Amino acid sequence: MRPPVRFLIAAIGVVAGLATPAHSAPAEHVLRLAYAADPVSLDPQEQLSEGTLQLAHMVFDPLVRWTRDHGFEPRLAERWEQVSPTMLRLHLRTGVRFHSGNPFTAADVVFTFERLRSSPDFKALFAPFASMRAVDAHQIELVSHQPNPLALNLLTYLFPMDSAFYQGTDDKGRDRATIIKHGDSFASRNASGTGPFRVLERQQGVRVEFERFSEYWDIRSPGNLDRIVLTPIKEDPTRVAALLSGDIDAIHPVPPADLARLRQREDARVVTLTGTRIITLQLNSQRVPAFADPRVRQAVVLAINNQGIADKLMRGFATAAGQLSPPGYPGHDPALTPRYDPSRAKALMKEAGYKDGFRVSMLTPNNRYVYDEKIAQAVVSMLARIGIQVDLRTLPKAQYWPEYDRRAADILMIGWHADTEDSANFFEFLLMTPDRNAGFGQYNAAGYSNANLDALVREASTELRPGIRAQLLQRAERLVYEQAAIVPLHWQHIAWAVRPQVQIEPVLNVMNFPHLGDLVVH
Repeated sequence: MRPPVRFLIAAIGVVAGLATPAHSAPAEHVLRLAYAADPVSLDPQEQLSEGTLQLAHMVFDPLVRWTRDHGFEPRLAERWEQVSPTMLRLHLRTGVRFHSGNPFTAADVVFTFERLRSSPDFKALFAPFASMRAVDAHQIELVSHQPNPLALNLLTYLFPMDSAFYQGTDDKGRDRATIIKHGDSFASRNASGTGPFRVLERQQGVRVEFERFSEYWDIRSPGNLDRIVLTPIKEDPTRVAALLSGDIDAIHPVPPADLARLRQREDARVVTLTGTRIITLQLNSQRVPAFADPRVRQAVVLAINNQGIADKLMRGFATAAGQLSPPGYPGHDPALTPRYDPSRAKALMKEAGYKDGFRVSMLTPNNRYVYDEKIAQAVVSMLARIGIQVDLRTLPKAQYWPEYDRRAADILMIGWHADTEDSANFFEFLLMTPDRNAGFGQYNAAGYSNANLDALVREASTELRPGIRAQLLQRAERLVYEQAAIVPLHWQHIAWAVRPQVQIEPVLNVMNFPHLGDLVVH
């Protein structure tokens, strides 16, 4: 059996700036897919990001998977039972194999669980759990420190890894299981999952090719793809042109400016979903003392015309936000609406002692979120009107995240989709006091710390009564709103464009983790 990953040795041919498959059998069903960027790593636990999770749903399988109506469906865990308020027992599928040929057992789940708890990005998600043990080869018991209302939500992010495959050392004598964020590791370059596709070829930033795993366990899946060829195309016009020329079968994201044009075409279809990903700005008070003053932070919020960005720049492809939680989440408070008042912003700057303003640096990606660079440029112009002069620098996604982790600017952009489909997740990662051991505040680039907020979120994490829990999370949202602890811009919508033969609708969801293993093309 071939190894799960084979790196490209020969150069890949490029036609019109796009990588093209070197071989294609007429009978094959091939999806030529273009994202704005490719996954930065093959390690499903290296980075908690949309790109990583999209890859994980292709190459690996979760224990439990979200349905389109926000329910749960069994995957590698075929059933489960709540043994006690703090113990969940899961029964695993039998007869499942990894891409390497190794059998899937409870030992792989325990290995993955322990590895997740050492991952800088994932440890906060799994902090509520005290332990996991294998009862036998296909049964595990998961114990929480306290009653956990989100146990199944969290298990949608446990993608069992092949413990035998990742054992031992690589050719440089390093532990194969080591997680190296933004670095070179065995797991970042090699993958063995149980998912519908295995990685066949990969050239970072150029092309990733996947082939159908012939021994995939889910024989009920309607999917008929034999191969997927993923080509990252950063430039919006080039991505759209590739679809319309027939070189590409599906693209994401679709630039808002092209939505109307594509909807009028007979050779393309647009599929949109109302998104729950919040696009935000973080103001680093540890680098800029002025940002430690709530009045200055409020001035920044009041200076930015969220609705104008959503309507004019995003062309209605976003919903202006005044809080983190979108409608439908337990923490959402309808009273916390966007607030744009430049006159009040100027008054607050004067009141705080910054009538003449100050200068700051700002760093954002330019190919991660829809119109991220244009949004940043609009914000720079708006902040200038209240005396805040901004030196803006933008970077491609792959270069941006290492700089973000270094907190390399005074203002940083981050979009966040709640991994648990729950309000608490926003606070745990973006606003709780950073705690390296627990993993809280992993993406708190503002250095914000509020003991009251921390207490509210911790209390909500063990509250099993939905109504009481919603009240706690709404109090947290109001506190963040009053303190202007973060700058919410808008909830970004989701748009895909595909060739007519690609039946994309059934495999999409608001998490934007398409279940491509179930995709049908004609």
